[in-house]
Amino acid sequence: MKFLTGALLLMTATTTLSADADLLDQDFRRLASDDVINLAESYSGKVVLVVNVASKCGNTPQYDGLEALYEEYGEKGLVVLGFPSNDFMSQEPGTEEEIQEFCRLTYKVKFPMFEKVTVKEGEAHPFFDQLAAAAGTYPTWNFHKYLIGRDGKLVTEFSPRTKPYDEKVVAGIESALKM
Repeated sequence: MKFLTGALLLMTATTTLSADADLLDQDFRRLASDDVINLAESYSGKVVLVVNVASKCGNTPQYDGLEALYEEYGEKGLVVLGFPSNDFMSQEPGTEEEIQEFCRLTYKVKFPMFEKVTVKEGEAHPFFDQLAAAAGTYPTWNFHKYLIGRDGKLVTEFSPRTKPYDEKVVAGIESALKM
């Protein structure tokens, strides 16, 4: 029954978005910067893995896998986008400058990171509202992953427990890169 309910929610949520809606048509400020970019303009034609991240979480070591994916598949068209969030047990309490320093020094993160946002249902940034509508679920914890195809539409999503190099994530990325 749970699967059926989830499938119905997913079908309903997916049909509420316009057929030609580009999920990436959003403006964001780069982490610890005044530079604002439009995701669609900057990453048009790329496969995008959107992840809500946190520095003080049991899942924080996933930064290593996310950076490795970015390095391995970047030349083929993948970009990983990190969005720090303090929504789950205050696991991202720092300033943007502290987050940036932590990510660079501890995990050598080079993939693009953006402003700290809220991702929880009812308070989420509109980008995460749209991702949740397309996927049928909001992030339930830090390191929830949304995979967006070259066309700017959601391909799939992965739970926070799913590690970056899980076979499902890698298969999803490789399939999306071929399209």
